[in-house]
Amino acid sequence: MTLYGKLLEREKNGAPIKVGVIGAGQMGFGMIAQISTIPGMAVTGISDINKDAAQRAADAYNASAEKKVDILVSSDFKEIIHSDKVEVIVDATGVPEVGAQISLETLLAKKHIVLLNVEVDITIGPLMKKMYDSADLVYTGSDGDEPAATTELFEFAKSMGMEVLVAGKGKNNKLKVGANPDTAQAEADSKQMSSHMLAAFQDGTKTMAEMNLLSNAIGFIPDKVGMHGISGDVDSVVKDLDLKENGGVLDKYGVVEYVDGLAPGVFVIVKGQNDGARHELSYLMKKGDRDHHILYRPYHLASLETPITIAKAVLNHDHAIVPLGAPISETVAVAKKDIKAGEKIDGIGGYCVRGVLETHADLVKNNNVPIGLVGGSSVAKRDIKDGTFLTYDDIEIDESTTVYRLRKLQDSTFGD
Repeated sequence: MTLYGKLLEREKNGAPIKVGVIGAGQMGFGMIAQISTIPGMAVTGISDINKDAAQRAADAYNASAEKKVDILVSSDFKEIIHSDKVEVIVDATGVPEVGAQISLETLLAKKHIVLLNVEVDITIGPLMKKMYDSADLVYTGSDGDEPAATTELFEFAKSMGMEVLVAGKGKNNKLKVGANPDTAQAEADSKQMSSHMLAAFQDGTKTMAEMNLLSNAIGFIPDKVGMHGISGDVDSVVKDLDLKENGGVLDKYGVVEYVDGLAPGVFVIVKGQNDGARHELSYLMKKGDRDHHILYRPYHLASLETPITIAKAVLNHDHAIVPLGAPISETVAVAKKDIKAGEKIDGIGGYCVRGVLETHADLVKNNNVPIGLVGGSSVAKRDIKDGTFLTYDDIEIDESTTVYRLRKLQDSTFGD
């Protein structure tokens, strides 16, 4: 039976999937609104640090839903996670420390978790996946986010036996490495989103994190630190994302990449596995006789697709995107301004640091700091120049956080 068929069956039997949502911001609110019209699924709990925001989302849900729901609303996410009214949790916070607490608490409550929190997934995802597996629970990223959408294309191609050379996404806005909440405020207000969230998109951190998550899920690595970030369209990138010896920019295949000009889409560049497949691929793609072709999905629907992942987790005990095992890539903290000794260093989307993608091996070799650990009471130990890749010699990390403690456990679990 298809996933939709199973949802219809749950609706018919009056047994909808009971969803608890943590975070009622832009992503959470949109997803909650989407679920209100999906058969066999209901939002039964909503938490946000701003309880009024959670209540607005609950009211919007019931304004649209055919069947009204008595939704538990709270500013305490633990109340939602441990409620008998909820069977699966969605983390829509986007904050590493909060995400770490939610993931751990949901595990203790013996419930599945769906993440709209790439930031925590790239920091402690390998450990949490291992722990959830041990409890026979589903830990998964979300359909609709670029990493999962790209993974879907990757697996589509691999299931047909094709060789995948490059996997990636389009960047949704121009790279502004110095972006901060102040510079992003006006545009954020016009888009009704958090200025910290927009700054994280603009300074490249979100793109790096998304390709980090993709890397950990499919085993590809960045061709160089920070990737190439070329500009192009669906025709030009096939030529440009080729080896240098063939006129492209790459040193190797098997890489993750982002492209300015393909947003809001995702892509994989493939090669037919033999002469017969290559001929058929060229015939069907109608781009002439090429050795490489691009499979391109011109959209991703972000949190609107999250209900698909919820259904996969509850109905099929399946996932959208998960780490393969030990970390493969990392998003590390890089100063985006001069920082003085003793200065407090804020985290993702703030004033001090941005994220850049590198391999996990490079992180270990260089003693670099995962950006998901920066924030809280983190303080500069010495003066740090703009553009510096932070090491543990540069920064005193807040070791009291849940995300720090889980990261240390992850490092020891996978042998770092």
